[in-house]
Order: sequence, then C-alpha cells, then structure tokens
Amino acid sequence: MEVITIETSAYQSIIEKIENLERQFNELEEKARNPFKDKWLDIEGVCVLLNVSKRTLQFWRDKKWLAHTIIGKKVYYRASDIEKFLMNHHIKAIKKMGGE
Repeated sequence: MEVITIETSAYQSIIEKIENLERQFNELEEKARNPFKDKWLDIEGVCVLLNVSKRTLQFWRDKKWLAHTIIGKKVYYRASDIEKFLMNHHIKAIKKMGGE
C-alpha cells in the first residue's frame, strides 16, 4: 500500500470543498423533494399552469377548494397549495394497461 502525505492546509482545503459539495447536494436534494417550496403565482400563472380559465379559478376560490392569498385586489396562490389541490383530486388507476 502506498502512503501519500500532503500539507495540512491542502488537506483542510480538500475537506472544505467536500463539505461544500455535500451542502450543495443537500440543497439540491431538498429542492427536488419540494420543488414548489416558497413559490407564489398570480392568477395568470395558475391559469397557464393548470390550463384553466380565470372563471374556473374563481369558482374554486369561491368553493374554498384552493387556498389563496389576497393583497389589495391581487390574488396569489402558493405553488405547494396548488400541488396539494391536485393531489387531493387525483384519482388512481385501478386497471393495468396491456389488455388485462
């Protein structure tokens, strides 16, 4: 087995770089797990995202199906609330594809 020696400062630099990479990886992993975290959309953004009309969005607000925030005359939606709304209305398939 070969032994390699390096200066303490070089070793510390390598350790710092590894820790930095670990931190960046953890941040990316968190974003991947929760891609909608802290994002807010206005009416137009939600309409485009869900491919629905402003009237449909208004209906969902009136029924209190979709959480929202109103500031002045502007309505905002948290992207995580939209994701929750979609998941609550998700219908799972029970049949397998392929002619079974």
